[in-house]
Amino acid sequence: MTEAAAAYRKVRRDLQETPRSWLVTGVAGFIGSNLLETLLELGQRVIGLDNFSTGHARNLDDVRARAGAARWRGFDLIEGDVTRLADCRKACAGVDCVLHQAALGSVPRSLLDPIATNAANVDGFLNMLVAARDAEASRFVYAASSSTYGDHPGLPKVEDVIGRPLSPYAVTKYVNELYADVFARCYGLESIGLRYFNVFGPRQDPHGAYAAVIPKWTAAMIAGEPVVINGDGETSRDFTFVDNVVQINLLAATTRSPDAVNQIYNVAVGDRVTLNGLYGELKRLLSPHHPRLADARPIHREFRAGDVRHSQADIGKARRLMGYAPSHRFAEGLLLTVRRHVEAARQPAAS
Repeated sequence: MTEAAAAYRKVRRDLQETPRSWLVTGVAGFIGSNLLETLLELGQRVIGLDNFSTGHARNLDDVRARAGAARWRGFDLIEGDVTRLADCRKACAGVDCVLHQAALGSVPRSLLDPIATNAANVDGFLNMLVAARDAEASRFVYAASSSTYGDHPGLPKVEDVIGRPLSPYAVTKYVNELYADVFARCYGLESIGLRYFNVFGPRQDPHGAYAAVIPKWTAAMIAGEPVVINGDGETSRDFTFVDNVVQINLLAATTRSPDAVNQIYNVAVGDRVTLNGLYGELKRLLSPHHPRLADARPIHREFRAGDVRHSQADIGKARRLMGYAPSHRFAEGLLLTVRRHVEAARQPAAS
């Protein structure tokens, strides 16, 4: 076991021995529900806040089934909205650590409705900072975004070098970083921002206009529907399995190193996969279950406004300061994700 992998194992062991109280905003969402599952597995007390605008009750039902009745009793749900300060105050009361995941994601959505994106991602973020500060939470860990790198062409992406934002969504996530830094300096609220790079995994919604590419393509291929690639397919991303995201959230919430706090970190694996490569891997993994995919071909359309051409992270800072070590590379995470999609597709026919 590497020293970095040992760091996460130690965090898990320490949490089991000395449980804490956690708030997970956006708890019914993809990342939020995965955080909830791990925290309950470790015997933690968890408060969840969600307005179910993009999260789903089925995610919580799945966590409940996997956690078991005894662990599920450690969870309390508040159905509320981060845009309402009173809801944020209620959720933060008595918690040690805040894992703020609630947001309106999607670059295309922000281009169509920048006001709603700003309300959730900026106003809601400020409400959460105020509530966490007043509740004297020990740590505020929040979902930042690789979109903050904007038009800066350099690869791999390094935390202290960014370009101009390419979408309203990117603006809101950069504003989050600025606000967190100000609250650290003005009020002493310890925070850590995590710039997620194209997270994927179980419970990611494949449906809707703003579905992420991996669940959307997987669902389409299972259903025998065409896959649409924006551009020539050579656009590349640092696809990051959700277990890696869970790991760094727990490391960020518990680190005792003064140098690690009030920082921004890339959350990725430090690699790149093109959309054409992704399509090929999905086709390879799904073809044994759906032989018709052997002759399938994607449809190419024009590039999408606001999209970054290439994205790859330098994760050296997270390794050095927090002991982050990705547990799953792209291929490992994709295999697990596809298995879950195949299982889910079979359930209705079996019932």
